[in-house]
This record gives sequence, C-alpha cells and structure tokens, in this order.
Amino acid sequence: MAGASAPEIVAGFLLVFFVPGYSVTRAVFPEWRIRGHDAMRRVVEELTLSLVLSVVLTVLVGDGLLSLTPSGFQASWSDPALEVALAAIAGVALVIAWARGSFRREAPSRAPRTEAGGEEGALELTFQLDELSREERRIRHLLRAGVENAQERERLYERLEAIRAESLELARRREAEYAE
Repeated sequence: MAGASAPEIVAGFLLVFFVPGYSVTRAVFPEWRIRGHDAMRRVVEELTLSLVLSVVLTVLVGDGLLSLTPSGFQASWSDPALEVALAAIAGVALVIAWARGSFRREAPSRAPRTEAGGEEGALELTFQLDELSREERRIRHLLRAGVENAQERERLYERLEAIRAESLELARRREAEYAE
C-alpha cells in the first residue's frame, strides 16, 4: 500500500471490515434498536455481526471473482472489482433495510403468526411443565425430609398425584394438537 492515502486506507478498511456486514445486519434485523437496558449488548452484537459478516462476504466475493475471471483479479483501487462488488452488496442491503423500516425511530412490528396446530402456546406449555416439575421436586424433597404430621404427609401425596396427573394431561393434550 505504498501509494494509498489515509482516506483510501480508511475507506478500504470500512468497506472490507464493516459496511457490507452492517448493511446486511440492518436488513435482516430491522427491529434491533440501540436503546434501553440492553443497548450495550445490542451494540456489541451489531458490531460483532457486522465484522464477521463483512469478512465472510469479502471472502465469498473474492472467491467468486477468482473463479469467474480466468486471469484472477487485483484488489486495488486501479482495478476495484472487489470493492465495487462489496459496495453493491452494501447498497442493495441498505435499500432493503430502509424498506423494512430499519432506520425508522420506532421498530417495525413483527408479522402476526398464523394459527396452526402445535405452534401456538408451546412456550407457555413449557413454562407450565417446568413449574409443575419444580413443584413435584419440592414436594418430593419435603416427603424425603420427613413430614411428621400424618395429615400433612397425606396432603403432600395427594398434591404430588395431582401434579403428575396435570403434567400427563398437558402432555396428552399437546400430543393431540400435533396429531391433528
């Protein structure tokens, strides 16, 4: 890089290590916003993803250019094939990101899910089953620890059976939804 000026070096660095990945990231994740309690995490995610995607895109475009041109290519400002291809990818991705609302003040809303058997409520079911499992472990621990009161012990056994029955019913109902 003997003849490269400082602005050329900065532009090349940004074009290879940041801009294509950033534009693709904004196009794929238009709902990401850098604010609120998770702003710092989002900054790290976006910068990391931008760097990794830019390097991957540079390698893929460079490999494609090597495959398509029989004599190879020179990645220089005098023959800017790689730079033009990366700039084109970045430009298209920025247009897509803009169209998807990535640069609006408010994040775009996600498309509503379609109702299909077995899709809705899976997370809620998992939470319910986890809660029942924790309750079952807690009751078994109390029984192992030794409850001296016979009525209390009987009540715990009844609750344990009710929890097991409820877990089985939830699982059976979910399997029936999948079978439909």
